[in-house]
Amino acid sequence: MDDIPRWAWIGFAVTLCVLLAVDLLSHRGAHNRSRRADIIWATIWISTGLGFTFFVWALMGGEAAKEYLAAYLIEESLSLDNLFVFLLIFQTMGIPVENQRRALLWGIFGALIFRAIFIFLGVAAMQRWQWIQYLFGALLFFAAFRALREPPQEAVENRLVTWLSAHLPVSGNTASARLFERENGRLLMTPLLVAIIGLEFSDILFAIDSVPAALSVTRREFLVYSSNAFAILGLRSLYVVLVASLEKVRYLHYGLAAVLAFAGFKLVTNDWFHIPPLLSVGIIIGVLGTTIVLSLKLAPPAAETGRTP
Repeated sequence: MDDIPRWAWIGFAVTLCVLLAVDLLSHRGAHNRSRRADIIWATIWISTGLGFTFFVWALMGGEAAKEYLAAYLIEESLSLDNLFVFLLIFQTMGIPVENQRRALLWGIFGALIFRAIFIFLGVAAMQRWQWIQYLFGALLFFAAFRALREPPQEAVENRLVTWLSAHLPVSGNTASARLFERENGRLLMTPLLVAIIGLEFSDILFAIDSVPAALSVTRREFLVYSSNAFAILGLRSLYVVLVASLEKVRYLHYGLAAVLAFAGFKLVTNDWFHIPPLLSVGIIIGVLGTTIVLSLKLAPPAAETGRTP
């Protein structure tokens, strides 16, 4: 484990629990909340993740702070890919908006656990076997190629969700806020539970891409996990704010592909030359900013798309 004081890990764990509690309380009755309030909460979570950079700076120094910031920006940008999948899962299962927030909460809990497992195993493997970094780099290049070929909303097929719906006893009550329901004497899973399972499995798949991407910036567990955790914490509010705009950023997958390819390049060339974390930050911001601006400027009229968000 990192040469980090135990109090720092304990303090981070307590902070994480407090933030999860705040997130839970802030979303109670949130389906009646204004869009302005949702934007404020999304801004708070992103600001918290960015603000943690100063804590890292005080604890570990400027270089570590730059590494954390680069890892956080990578994770936050890749989390946008998750939002497309969340939307697709909810649409597939017909989950109403008021239940989507609850599903996302369960998804966040699961993601924090699975990411911790992936990160600590990944760092341990890279410390023991140097060739693992090339395997991770190959995974990132493959993920970049996959993202480049097709946008997320077309590339992702919810085979798991469809299979679960077809092979498990699932209730037809899509409006239910429960995880199980009893119908005609049978205990059935609700569509909400199937959606939650889909969210958890999709995050495991995303972790295969995002964790190696963060490890391309730093090998310190504290920085990798904290950057992942803060990026995940804001997902629920970010989803609520961006759900109506996801289809407008049609070139975003090119930016995500570039970020993944850049992370893969950093991993496989790490033994020959070092790309400073601050330069990584600039490249990530520049690539994503460019693709988002192009998406918004070159977006076709809504009538031409034939779809509404």
